[in-house]
Amino acid sequence: MRKKTTVNKTANKSSSGFIRIISGQFRGRKLPVKDVLGLRPTTDRIKETVFNWLMQDTHDAKILDCFAGSGGLGFEALSRYANKATFIELDKGAALQLEQNIGTLKLQNAQVKNTNSLSYLQQLDQDETFDIVFVDPPFRKNLAQNCCHLLEDNQWLSDNAFIYVEVESEITSFTPPSNWLLLKEKKAGQVLCQLYQRAIT
Repeated sequence: MRKKTTVNKTANKSSSGFIRIISGQFRGRKLPVKDVLGLRPTTDRIKETVFNWLMQDTHDAKILDCFAGSGGLGFEALSRYANKATFIELDKGAALQLEQNIGTLKLQNAQVKNTNSLSYLQQLDQDETFDIVFVDPPFRKNLAQNCCHLLEDNQWLSDNAFIYVEVESEITSFTPPSNWLLLKEKKAGQVLCQLYQRAIT
C-alpha cells in the first residue's frame, strides 16, 4: 500500500480521495481511492518523473504493481498502453476499489490479487514474467528489500526488466540484487525514487 499518512494537496494535484491519470488514453480521468489507514496515492509529480524515466518502455509491457494501494502507477502504465497489469494489494477494501476502477475503465487486461505481496512472490513456476515492476511498500517495515530479492530469486522478471523502487529517503540499508543496475534516482521530500534494470546473470 502507499504509505504516507498525510495528504499534501500542494504536491498532489488530485483532490483527496481520488487519483488522476496524467497521460495516455485515460488522460484526465479521476478514479476514487478507498480510505485506508496509511494509504496515499503517489503524487502527480512523482508519477510524471517515473513515467518520464520509462517513456520508451511502457508500451506493450507486462506490469506488476506490488503493494498496489490506489493502483496509481499501474493504471498510469495501462493508460500509456501497457500490455497488461497485475495489482497485488493486501487490504480487502482497497483491492475491491481497484476491481471497481478496472471496471470503470472497462479494462480487459488487468487483474487484482487480494493478498500479501511477499507471500504471493514466494511462488515458483509462475506462467509469466514481468517487464516493469513497481515496488512501493509501506514505510518503515523493511519490505522493499525482501520484495526485490523475491522478484529476482523466484524468476518473476523478464530478462531486462525495469524495477521502480520507492522507499523512505533516510533509508540506508536497502540493497538490491547484485545484477540490478541503478539507472535513475531522485529524492522528493521523504521519498527516495529509484529505477533499476535487471541484467542477465
